[in-house]
Amino acid sequence: MRMFHTLMAALLLPVAAQAQEAPPPAPAGGDDDLAMKLANPIASLISVPFQANWDFGLGPDGKGHKFLLNVQPVIPVSLNNDWNIISRTILPVIDQQGVTGVGQGQSGLGDVVQSLFFSPKKPTSSGIIWGVGPVFLVPTATDQALGTGKFGMGPTGVALKQMGPITVGVLANHIWSVAGKDSRADVSTSFVNPFISYVTKKATTFSLAPEFTHDWRNNVWLIPVNVTVSQLVKIGKQPVSLGGGARYYLASPSGGPDWGIRASVVLLFPTG
Repeated sequence: MRMFHTLMAALLLPVAAQAQEAPPPAPAGGDDDLAMKLANPIASLISVPFQANWDFGLGPDGKGHKFLLNVQPVIPVSLNNDWNIISRTILPVIDQQGVTGVGQGQSGLGDVVQSLFFSPKKPTSSGIIWGVGPVFLVPTATDQALGTGKFGMGPTGVALKQMGPITVGVLANHIWSVAGKDSRADVSTSFVNPFISYVTKKATTFSLAPEFTHDWRNNVWLIPVNVTVSQLVKIGKQPVSLGGGARYYLASPSGGPDWGIRASVVLLFPTG
């Protein structure tokens, strides 16, 4: 954990210094303004991220690898003049080799995670943007090695603040299994994802996002730290965010990954 504290301090201190002198947000409609909306997980912005992850060092011999493509549509719906409901879906497509055993491999769908955030349309007087709601685990895995075999649910929430070009926040949830195959282990898992990002005037976004997952049934931690860079571009009239980066695992269970890389393509559909 000392390495994690050192990494966080090295990356956050320069950003914090710039936050004190940060200019006001760019006028609505600019590319950097759109990039700022993308940095907000519950913005009034329809987006369809395709997030590809490659992890290495898995399995009993440490030579296994895993490819995970998360398809993550985000759809805001206006409830009234004061509230939105934000639907965030994660559909995983997985290919892994040498993870469950040497020479063994599995490919297919994983379990879907569906979150719904009820969020005020306006920030609080102190500038906090927040949302809370339920999260659901749906056992859609096509191979038992790729999912839990359980239906689960629990609470989820997100809170963030945007200060000029900087976004700082945290997203969290906890899922308990409530139904499913008796032969499969029950689920009790917490997920905490603090994040910080900086958007330049040219709509380049630099992000740091550790992900803390704790399996309470087995008392196991999974902690990757993701460092990524993305650029907002337009293909024709379609705004697209292209990104990539690396991650290092501070903690993982026996046979878990050591490090990985990430690439992303996000289609954006501004609602006005």
